[in-house]
Amino acid sequence: MTAKPTILIAQPHLAPLAPVLAADYTVLTLWEAEDEAGIGEVRAMVAAGEFAIPPALIDRMPKLGLIACFTVGYDGIDVAWAKERGIAVSHAHNVNDEDVADHAIGLILGHRRAIVPGDARLRAGGWHAREKPLTRSLAGARLGIVGLGSIGVALAARAEVMRMTVSWWGPNPKPDARWPRAESLLALARECDILAVAARAYAGNVGMISAEVIDALGPQGLLVNVARGQLVDEDALIAALKDGRIGGAALDVFATEPTPAERWADVPNTVLTPHTAGATDRAVGEMRDMLLANLAAFFAGEPLPNPAG
Repeated sequence: MTAKPTILIAQPHLAPLAPVLAADYTVLTLWEAEDEAGIGEVRAMVAAGEFAIPPALIDRMPKLGLIACFTVGYDGIDVAWAKERGIAVSHAHNVNDEDVADHAIGLILGHRRAIVPGDARLRAGGWHAREKPLTRSLAGARLGIVGLGSIGVALAARAEVMRMTVSWWGPNPKPDARWPRAESLLALARECDILAVAARAYAGNVGMISAEVIDALGPQGLLVNVARGQLVDEDALIAALKDGRIGGAALDVFATEPTPAERWADVPNTVLTPHTAGATDRAVGEMRDMLLANLAAFFAGEPLPNPAG
């Protein structure tokens, strides 16, 4: 009987994949793997693409030929470096764009219509017949989108239906875009009420939502981030929220994940979710199917259905 190829699961939250993969592969998990000989037999690694893979770990796997990202994003993987070492990289291609855009709208609604504070107020017995707090309508709200990729386009289409006006900025013009492009990121922040970050992360745009951009958005502005936490200067954002220099933040991603709860305990005007924008039943099912297809192609010596880069 031919031995099953050995694969390694890199992050604990991907552990539910192990029973699915075990039918065709010998599955090791990084947090439990103690046998160095076993690590040395690994031919493919299954990873969440937002996490960096230490070169020292790669050095322990001389037979590694594929880093198969379960996720759509693969910004934690240096694809060029991997290819130089003869290691291919795959990912799940555009499976959760619509779901992430849905979540972004949910964050906007949750903050602008005070849904989370309203829930807390009712549960605490603070709903009184003599008063009804006003919230802010979406009609006419100016939404600025940072990054008009597939998520940005899906978000823009939803925003129009919800009576918002849309503009965007990204480093590369898109002549076919239906929405106007601001002359700069700073100009976009000055011109909008809601700034939604939907850009792909890479080394060159870390901290692009800087203190200057945050201040340009201003004390009535809302920052929404469904992209990557490292795109926002998180310390500057927290300081601005505490000082009232920005109206609010609705975040699904953070500089460090999981983000410490105490970091946000006294930060006002926020709606926070634990990086779940793209984690729907439908999207995760498609990610699983793409992962299996990429692994099968690799071990069959066939082109990857969804190569990264």
